[in-house]
Amino acid sequence: MEFRIKGCRALIDGVFVAADMLSRGGSVFPVSPEEPNSPEVPVFEFHNCLLLPGLIDVHVHLRDPGFSFKETMRTGTMAAARGGYTTVCPMPNLNPVPDSRETLTLELQRIRDDAVIRVLPYAAITKGEKGQELAELEAMAPDCFAFSDDGKGVQNADMMRQAMKRTSALGKVIVAHCEDETLLHGGCIHDGAYAKAHGHRGICSESEWKQVERDVHLAEETGCAYHVCHVSTKESVAIIREAKARGVDVTCETAPHYLLLTEDDLQEDGRFKMNPPIRERADRDALREGLLDGTVDMIATDHAPHTAEEKSRGLEKSLMGVVGLECALSVLYTGLVKTGLMPMETLIDRMTAAPARRFGLQSGLEAGKPADFLIFDPDEEWVVDPNDFASMGRATPFAGERVTGRVKMTVCKGEIVWNA
Repeated sequence: MEFRIKGCRALIDGVFVAADMLSRGGSVFPVSPEEPNSPEVPVFEFHNCLLLPGLIDVHVHLRDPGFSFKETMRTGTMAAARGGYTTVCPMPNLNPVPDSRETLTLELQRIRDDAVIRVLPYAAITKGEKGQELAELEAMAPDCFAFSDDGKGVQNADMMRQAMKRTSALGKVIVAHCEDETLLHGGCIHDGAYAKAHGHRGICSESEWKQVERDVHLAEETGCAYHVCHVSTKESVAIIREAKARGVDVTCETAPHYLLLTEDDLQEDGRFKMNPPIRERADRDALREGLLDGTVDMIATDHAPHTAEEKSRGLEKSLMGVVGLECALSVLYTGLVKTGLMPMETLIDRMTAAPARRFGLQSGLEAGKPADFLIFDPDEEWVVDPNDFASMGRATPFAGERVTGRVKMTVCKGEIVWNA
């Protein structure tokens, strides 16, 4: 499919320039707006819009196979397309868990059959994500994005050490959900002022940062490429900053809700319950600072759909997890860029080029790059309404928020996968 986008400012090499974009044979080719168009090439005009590289999310839950009553490969990737994502990486807490060549093949087939954008699946670190025995790492390495037991922290340090040594030899990244289960005590939200005021059991910050601290030392010892999931605490940011200064091969991500919300925003509603929890203002501010100085490398949504019933039980009893693919760019643009906290160029880097650099992916709008891009109207105002989502998940802490900026078109591999 060949077509031309006119009227946008394109983000090329980190700078916004007036340029049209030609999509041909699955690749992009910037062209001068003055260059005449071939009559046989369709033209899409988007005035006063931004043409951005396709977003990359290295941490989503598509629930397929095994939990298609929560989300399917089709609905999850359609949600991603509507949010401007052209590549997503689903975590392995599935049924069956992709912990062998055979079980990973089941997920790969579902991707081939139903995905509307590029999907690069994780494989598990341990069998069944139980932390007792290493999964078939060598057999899965050629076809998996990276290794993770997301949803669970690997509790045994020696097991993590072995995993790091094996994955390092395979040239793969260990992507860790950091959570010391001995420190959880049945908590449901951050162990702070809101929990105390409302009688909730809290989740302490130490449950995250203690395992981050353990793992960066193991990564330093083994030379493993190590990535930390959904960082939420100021202590984790400090540990990672210090480890990077020592030369440890460590990167990390955070999520929109940790950058934009604090425990002051909590309500007695399951759409505010996720793991790790939304924390204090000092944590949010440390994450923002880390995102600006490069300590926090990238933003991932941790899109985690559940059924309406599973999220209807309040903070105490609802399942952990919220959705975010369809509104992430808009809420971040509204909360970080429109407020002057961050340049648009930096935000898009953290959602495109940064994950691409870490995980060896393609990103960008230079001539010949894959035709993965989106059109973003920075002026359109709208209200986040989960009832309009393509995702089967509806629980988002941003429901009802008035935001500015909306994805108008998404192109993946040269194909238009979303056109508002």
